[in-house]
Amino acid sequence: MKNFEPVIVAFCCNYCAYTAADMAGSMKLSYPSNVKIVRVPCAGRVDVKHILTAFENGADGVYVAGCLDGDCHFKNGNIKASRRVEYVKGLLKEIGIKEQRLKMVKMSAGMGVRFARTATDITDEIRKLGPNFKTSQKTPAP
Repeated sequence: MKNFEPVIVAFCCNYCAYTAADMAGSMKLSYPSNVKIVRVPCAGRVDVKHILTAFENGADGVYVAGCLDGDCHFKNGNIKASRRVEYVKGLLKEIGIKEQRLKMVKMSAGMGVRFARTATDITDEIRKLGPNFKTSQKTPAP
């Protein structure tokens, strides 16, 4: 597993986390290219189905990135997202996927450095866990 590069899906809210990712790029900060960003209007719009579908389609790790507490542009979307992530962690545990493969992170639009660091840290953590065999051993469709 020395050459294992995990596939990470990052659901990023438009107003904060996605803008932080854009700032990281503007600052020429590097973060792993295996982090696939999905821009969403609000972290609160990320549904259980979206997270589970990411794992089903081969993600080794997923994180939902929203606004800082008290700064959500939709008032409480980040709180809803945090609750949803905790709920999905329980589902993952039930089906045999380590709950450490799913995270909720919060940041503001001006935190480009934090975005790059978070993407790197989560990638490193998932790399240590190894491939998500629950999704990588799918049987091909007929």
